[in-house]
Amino acid sequence: MLATLAASAQNNNTQDIMAAAAAALSAAEDVPVKEEKPRYWTNTFLTNISFGQTYLSQWAAGGYSNISLAGNVDASANYAKDKLLGTNRLQLDYGFLYSADKPIAQKNKDRIYFESKWGYETPVKNLAYSASFDFKTQFGNNYNYKSPSDALFEKYPDNPSAAWREAAKNNLKSGFFAPAYINLGVGVLWTPAPWFSLNVAPISGGGVIVSIPELRKTYGMDLLEGTEDQYKSWRLEFGTQIKADMAWVINDVFSYATQLTLFYNYLTPKVEPRITWDNKIIWKLAKYFALTVSTNMIYDPRVLVRDTDGDGKGDVKGVQFKEFLEFGFTYTLTNKK
Repeated sequence: MLATLAASAQNNNTQDIMAAAAAALSAAEDVPVKEEKPRYWTNTFLTNISFGQTYLSQWAAGGYSNISLAGNVDASANYAKDKLLGTNRLQLDYGFLYSADKPIAQKNKDRIYFESKWGYETPVKNLAYSASFDFKTQFGNNYNYKSPSDALFEKYPDNPSAAWREAAKNNLKSGFFAPAYINLGVGVLWTPAPWFSLNVAPISGGGVIVSIPELRKTYGMDLLEGTEDQYKSWRLEFGTQIKADMAWVINDVFSYATQLTLFYNYLTPKVEPRITWDNKIIWKLAKYFALTVSTNMIYDPRVLVRDTDGDGKGDVKGVQFKEFLEFGFTYTLTNKK
């Protein structure tokens, strides 16, 4: 009898446990599952600050003490939903150096560059209809710092920096919106691989703006009608733009990116196309420190390159080239899809 009573009690407990579990499971099924909303934007923010310094004291081989400081921001916002794709990128560069032979801070890095590309996929694999926009200028005035005349040194006997600044006024090279390049194009975007894209925009319109009158001739502005030495502040352009982008992330510490852009103006068919080529190599040596190599090359047949060699040839058209080797603090902030 005792055994029977124990077995009956055990069965009742088992039934109660099973009933409670079934009730809990039923209640859990009634609780709505919270679905995570899809994220269509992928954002990246990279900043770099570099510093350089050289000090010489009674150095027989010669040279000058100098310091340099430069900063860079490279931010992007990419979009992908169904057949619509978008890439947006902003690059800001600014830097200066101070050398003992020229007692004045000289800018050696100054650029504002924004580009935006949007595509809608076609039935053809890796091919999309595209619309693109890009804008390029610099933050402020840049000068060619030539040695002041004796008269200027006599004018500022106790302030050589003032003599250098006044001499530089006659050697202005560029400024804010002087020049500024704006382009809007429609065409096709081909992305055969994640690291490569080619945008061909046979319908591209935009222009060049030069806000400083004394620089308009240098940047190929057209003469105002009825004048011999006054130039327009803007120039309309309409043509084809081809832009190729490649970006390789070799591993966690090494990456390389390059962009080649060509623009051919239908309005001046006998003039060669404008070509720009930018490169950047980043080698992370530690978590927050990296070695960066960047180059910028420009060939614009309508731009006269300032005579910086003093060879008497004056201003002529030619290839413009700039290279930076920097080591400094770097930080990247990314949100993934």
